[in-house]
Amino acid sequence: MTRKLFTLPHRPRRLREDDRGVAMIEFAFSLPVLLILCMAGLETANLALAHMRLSQIAMLVADNAARVRTSIDEADVNEIMVGAELTSDKLGLQQHGRIILSSLEPNGLTGPNEGQTIRWQRCWGAGAFPSSYGVAGDGATDASLKDGMGPGPTAATKITSGTGTAVMFVEVAYTYQPLVTNDLFGPKVIRYTSAFNVRERTDQAIKNAGNLAASATARCT
Repeated sequence: MTRKLFTLPHRPRRLREDDRGVAMIEFAFSLPVLLILCMAGLETANLALAHMRLSQIAMLVADNAARVRTSIDEADVNEIMVGAELTSDKLGLQQHGRIILSSLEPNGLTGPNEGQTIRWQRCWGAGAFPSSYGVAGDGATDASLKDGMGPGPTAATKITSGTGTAVMFVEVAYTYQPLVTNDLFGPKVIRYTSAFNVRERTDQAIKNAGNLAASATARCT
């Protein structure tokens, strides 16, 4: 009697030659890298957009304040800050930043005390950022602001006002709010400045024709 031999199919060879799951495995390995690259790209774009919008807000506030003719009022400043808020609502600038508007003028003195002064200053935003260049009254009686306001170590990089006029100098400081995480760039504070000379305004004192309470104005308190 002969026995019939049963042979097993060559399963190891069949498995070795089966490549139906290769693409899925490769995708699984590359997915974390792809996600990291996508998040990095989104965060980079968000940071660049924040820089652009804050730069534009600084110019907007300085330009609008400089355009107020005849005289400037507390109500005018409030309207300017409301405009900045409407422009920056998606940034959360009111909660995480601060806008500082200063009126830079000659101090009217001569000799060694001649220089510039911050006649008045108004602020908006809950961010704990003081001015980097001075507060209201600085330079009024001395030459401490003889070079003016602005970044840079030399007078050539600073802003000064001419006689009989004023410069609206704006500082914007903002604690960057990441789209995904702070781990990529770390905590960042973005700062921008802008300055515009006033147009046709000869009275540089800030008025309060509406008798607004101090709490209803943009005082830097």
